Amino acid sequence: MTPLEPAPTILTEGRQLYLKREDLHELGAFKWRGALPVLERYRLEGAAAVVTASTGNHGAATAWAAQRLGLAAIVFVPEQASATKLARIAELGADIRRAGADMDEAKELARAEAAERGLPFFEDGAEPEQYAGYRAIGDELLDQLGVPRYGAGEAGTFAPSRLPRAYAGQPAAVVVPVGNGALLGGIGRAVLERSPETLRVGVVAADAPVMADSFDAGRPVDGERCATFADGLAVRVAIPYAVQVLHEVANRMLRVSERDLARAVADFAAAGIRVEGAAAAGLAALPQLDRLRGPIVLVVTGRNIDDDLLERIRAHPELFSE
Repeated sequence: MTPLEPAPTILTEGRQLYLKREDLHELGAFKWRGALPVLERYRLEGAAAVVTASTGNHGAATAWAAQRLGLAAIVFVPEQASATKLARIAELGADIRRAGADMDEAKELARAEAAERGLPFFEDGAEPEQYAGYRAIGDELLDQLGVPRYGAGEAGTFAPSRLPRAYAGQPAAVVVPVGNGALLGGIGRAVLERSPETLRVGVVAADAPVMADSFDAGRPVDGERCATFADGLAVRVAIPYAVQVLHEVANRMLRVSERDLARAVADFAAAGIRVEGAAAAGLAALPQLDRLRGPIVLVVTGRNIDDDLLERIRAHPELFSE
């Protein structure tokens, strides 16, 4: 279980704000929760290796899970992938293939490689087991806030000793960065079931809006641009299953600019928390939720940002596009 913490005062601006710290896992990101159960199924089905595509964190999680399960991992990454994330994937023993101008081009090349070699292709965001894995994050944060579970027709209860010191109760909103949409899909299922009055809010980069556009349309639409420094949000082609799930569980999809994201990364840094661009999306979107009253939970998805990018952001967030 990852911690749920009251946000540092420098970030709150008077709000009751909590951070779900998925960045504190050994991989520095949440993706392991979805990768492990998927690769466990592949192994049971007889696979000895798996092929995937990633901008970084998913590739590292796939390599991490493969290492634990005795599988080989082949990870296709875009040509401009983060050096920090590439190093993590390499440390975990994966075969890295740099190919494609962006994530979706890398994905198509990976899919072709898997088909040619008769290996399973792990498409991030398309596997149901991922959503179940990410649902655990939603259940954890609700447990940590003291929201009861309901099962077998009876209300669950918590002994007082189980309640965290920062007990807040039912949150007004849970705010989740959206790349391919699986994270919000999983968390949203838990929140919708256990705390239906809580808003389930997704945040995309305005320069990579395909999942918000698809959510608004109620179906997958073509993405025309994908030009964000937040590589965890850099999706150009919508995954149909993710769009379907988001349409069932999400309330709102917000868009934030590159400057919004940069300022949020810089604000986290000022509070002593290192985050990558995608992880700052919830904080960047908070001004769009200024009418909410009650606790707000931001899911902090990862810390794997290149040092030079972080320094540029801290020095000059105003240079990023509005």
